[in-house]
Amino acid sequence: MTTEQYAIEGLKNVLYIDLNSQSYYVKERRDLYEKYLGGVGVATNLMLEEYKEGTGPLDPEMPIILSTGPLSGVYPTCTKAVALFRSPLNGELGESYAGGHLAMSMRYSGYETIVIKGASRYPVYVAIHDDKVTFRDASSIWHLSSAIDVGKILREIEPGAGRRSIIRIGPAGERGITYADVNVDTYRHFGRLGLGTVFGAKKLKAVVISGNKELKSPEHKAYRKTVSMLYDIIVKTGLTEKYHNLGTSENILVLNELKGLPTRNLQAASFEGAETISGELFAEKYLLRRVSCAGCPIGCIHVAMLKRAFSKAHEYEALNISYDFELIYALGSNLGVADPEAVLELIDACEKAGVDIISMGVVLAWATEMQQRREISTNETLGLKLSWGDKAAYLRAIDLVVQAPNEFYSALGKGVEYASKKYGGEDFAIRLGGLEIPGYHTGLGNVLGLTVGARHSHLDSAAYSADQKAFNQPISDEQIVDYIIEEEDRRNVLNCMVSCLFARNVYTYENIILALKALGIERTEEELKALGKDIFRKKYALKKKFGFKFEDLKIPKRFFETPSTTGMIEEKRVKQAMEIYREKRGI
Repeated sequence: MTTEQYAIEGLKNVLYIDLNSQSYYVKERRDLYEKYLGGVGVATNLMLEEYKEGTGPLDPEMPIILSTGPLSGVYPTCTKAVALFRSPLNGELGESYAGGHLAMSMRYSGYETIVIKGASRYPVYVAIHDDKVTFRDASSIWHLSSAIDVGKILREIEPGAGRRSIIRIGPAGERGITYADVNVDTYRHFGRLGLGTVFGAKKLKAVVISGNKELKSPEHKAYRKTVSMLYDIIVKTGLTEKYHNLGTSENILVLNELKGLPTRNLQAASFEGAETISGELFAEKYLLRRVSCAGCPIGCIHVAMLKRAFSKAHEYEALNISYDFELIYALGSNLGVADPEAVLELIDACEKAGVDIISMGVVLAWATEMQQRREISTNETLGLKLSWGDKAAYLRAIDLVVQAPNEFYSALGKGVEYASKKYGGEDFAIRLGGLEIPGYHTGLGNVLGLTVGARHSHLDSAAYSADQKAFNQPISDEQIVDYIIEEEDRRNVLNCMVSCLFARNVYTYENIILALKALGIERTEEELKALGKDIFRKKYALKKKFGFKFEDLKIPKRFFETPSTTGMIEEKRVKQAMEIYREKRGI
């Protein structure tokens, strides 16, 4: 039975955009969708097709691939789009996910996957409305100081309100900061690994996409029953209540209590100011509203209102700033900032610049420690004195990193691995696989998961969960490895759908099978598990093409010096676990 027998049409189209010639064409690729379903499965295979040996991250012919999945716009919380690219930060596979309206808008446009190649001679943005693709001069918005303002302008001049997504970069992407992000509909992002930098190199300021294609609900009972079942699990069982209530910022106090919250460049794993930057305090004093991605009933996006004076005559501006755990960690505990309003101002500065906030927080924490150790002087910092908790200094530093007025700030804009190799302090540059770490220091599982993960992200496997299990009951290192492998494969399947990972325990294999079947797509659990493994192998094939070598992976000493949730982490133990992982994975 095929999807064409139902009201929801099956996935088939790939839109190819050439920025150099300002041309486009569409291919039907039912072969890819039928085998890999959509999302990261289709994107990974397209990247293998499109990649030319030796093509660097910022070369014009290095593609950007955006893709949605078969459940996008059809089932609740299936709200994400995946972006694949080659990372300018670490040279490896770039894989990032964003919600907002993008997946819905791509589905409504009829272009379920978009491949962008080439580079424009001048700044452009691409407007995609139904079957029409237009290349528009973006010179007038190229040097705007805020990625947020770009969205405001394009909303005024482009049609499609309500069915439209606007993705864009800020000054960081234009200037080549290697961890620049892409803002998606203001409150969501393609954050990690530097997609915004790739946009900037291609002179691509933004993509606007909308469509009027209808996704009518099938009338058959199976679909309606499955939708109702999934909706009830999401809103009535408590599985996703955390994300609506306090959001991920609930983790601040939890991880602080467990002594797993990186603090002051991971010199400690608990923060004495955690109470004042907790999710509870933000909710009580600053929470303005909750926002959902299109097609999601959870409402996990927490938006704070910050009142800020801009005149001595009692004149104020009200800033709307989204926050979550990773942002509060990166610009809060990791910088020794205990003032919640300071954290919000720092988030706002990064949002306007268009940088990945985790990377920026880690870069500034390393620079602070380097200055405290007198490894760098005020000559390098242009007179700026960095000290833990100093909001004004960090606001100025963010601006200087983006502007890159000298060699030192230019190095900071290339990430902490590059900067530490140039200036020293590699032992306390807290990155794994060339990527600045997220807000967890829980034990072996976390360090291993971040090191071996395809994109060195906690979202590869959430291996800190294995540490939580180990904290409560003894489990072997091999069991931790098994957990990571199983979770990596499962998340590859979820990312073919493309489901939000906040609903990962809703979309079990059993429920994915039911959801697909109601759309006319037959899969068994064994087939889905095989798909997850296949995608993993193909990702590693890409990584090898990009020059990745397992043997080159190094773990800074700081991870072995600071006690974690599960105690001291031993370097020898991590290396042994890595070998177990490689053997089991066959890599």
